Amino acid sequence: MAEQVFCQVGPLYPSRLWRQAGVSEATREVWVSEKSNREVVERYAKAHVDHDYDAMDQLRHADYVCEYPQSGERIRGTGNVRAIMEHYPARPEVKTQAVLGSEDQWVASPVGTLLRIMGTGDVYITLSRFMYPGDSRPWHLASVLELREGKVVKETTIFGAAFDPPEWRAQWVERT
Repeated sequence: MAEQVFCQVGPLYPSRLWRQAGVSEATREVWVSEKSNREVVERYAKAHVDHDYDAMDQLRHADYVCEYPQSGERIRGTGNVRAIMEHYPARPEVKTQAVLGSEDQWVASPVGTLLRIMGTGDVYITLSRFMYPGDSRPWHLASVLELREGKVVKETTIFGAAFDPPEWRAQWVERT
């Protein structure tokens, strides 16, 4: 019942309405925090797709760290990760396909890409597909975004190129 009331009154209504609905202050703070984090992730994903480095800088925490486990690299600070993006030899085309994080929700980005958001807390996962210039294979990107104080504090990104599946398991799978 409390979730239905939350949807009707929203997080910006007076505390009196929350009390009448029987929603505790602690529950209200969790709902507002999760909504804010989801919005941060949506804005961050859009800024990444748009190559909007200023917006990404604003959405990163002062203690921001980015890790690429496959290459064993750790990038400390938004200035260093921005320098890498700005000096990249050829900019890949990135289209975010899904964001996994706070509630289950679909939204359309300005480029027509759907973002899916589900889960709770300060940890979100974005799934993207992109093409490197000069490479005909689609690449997939999974990023784990950890938030602190409403900003991205840690980003762990895993890259993988598309590959043909082995024939031996074809009888048990669907091709997507």
